[in-house]
Amino acid sequence: MKHTFISTSQSQTYELGALLAPFVSAGAVIALSGDLGAGKTTFTGGLAHGLEIKEHVISPTFNIMREYRKGRIPLFHIDAYRLEDGNADIGLEEFVDDGGVSVIEWPQYVKQLIPQHALHITISDIGPSSRLLEFETSDNRYFDYFKLLERMA
Repeated sequence: MKHTFISTSQSQTYELGALLAPFVSAGAVIALSGDLGAGKTTFTGGLAHGLEIKEHVISPTFNIMREYRKGRIPLFHIDAYRLEDGNADIGLEEFVDDGGVSVIEWPQYVKQLIPQHALHITISDIGPSSRLLEFETSDNRYFDYFKLLERMA
């Protein structure tokens, strides 16, 4: 299943993340790709908001992972950028299997952690405030989310 959506603002990218929250459940994995500054953390912040997490989401680049456990479902925000040398064996798989939602930025560096049912999202900068979001998954739980995006377009 594939779907695309054009976001015309940072706040809309945030909203798209928040709208995804009702469609995720414990064990969900979101592989989030895009260049630096594309909006990956903005999207994740919206998802956290939708999961009723009150903490401000910031990029986990220097920590590799940030945990947000005070919400409807825990959120594990993983930034694998610094693992590009192949040193991905640092226990991240424990969090992917820990009953929360795992958002993995730069998923190409930890391919072994990405399950087949993951939701893959690629965010591309297509203008000063516009982003192209490309969604792909084999998991039917996101079907209604894609329908919602179609109605918004």
